[in-house]
Amino acid sequence: MDARSDDYVHVFEQGEGESQKTLVMLHGTGGDERSMAGLGHALADAAAPGAAVLSIRGDVSEGGAARFFRRRAEGVYDMADLARATAKLSAFLPRVLAGYGRDPAETVAIGFSNGANIAAAVMFGDPRMLGGWALMHPLIPFTPDIEQAAGTRVMITAGEADPICPPADSRRLIEAVRASGADLTAKWYPGGHQPSQTEFADIARWLAV
Repeated sequence: MDARSDDYVHVFEQGEGESQKTLVMLHGTGGDERSMAGLGHALADAAAPGAAVLSIRGDVSEGGAARFFRRRAEGVYDMADLARATAKLSAFLPRVLAGYGRDPAETVAIGFSNGANIAAAVMFGDPRMLGGWALMHPLIPFTPDIEQAAGTRVMITAGEADPICPPADSRRLIEAVRASGADLTAKWYPGGHQPSQTEFADIARWLAV
């Protein structure tokens, strides 16, 4: 069903059976609550049968393109708005999951690009808020300060020729997440910013563990 809360436009689609697994899908710039839902269902079918899908639309418009927080230029964030958006999503996720009767410990956030960036920002503050975090091509143009994340499952995927997310920034993020104690899986791909089917298959395998 489609729903609009006081916080985010989103779609929640219940899985079949008794599974408590939930996939929270967060789109890149220009996406919406529907654009990642299909990937969520494909991943559920492949790796988490019966999982519910919660897909969220960013609340910021950049020339008509939805985002989760504002930026001043490519790779230059409006840090005050990032802080606002991080606090908002951090408050929204536990509340919306409770409202749908879902277990946060059985929930994995899966974000691409701008969606990965906001997922990462939430994770930095509270890695244990959810059961896992899959970040596809995140761009974090600063060294993050991450709360201790021992045991938290994290997957980061990156492109070796990504023109939007410089590999050096991706490596810095990977090392910071590893240093936080997270159970990290990092995968590199030869392409650019757009995820490949191989990448989706790797995420499915990670989810299935």
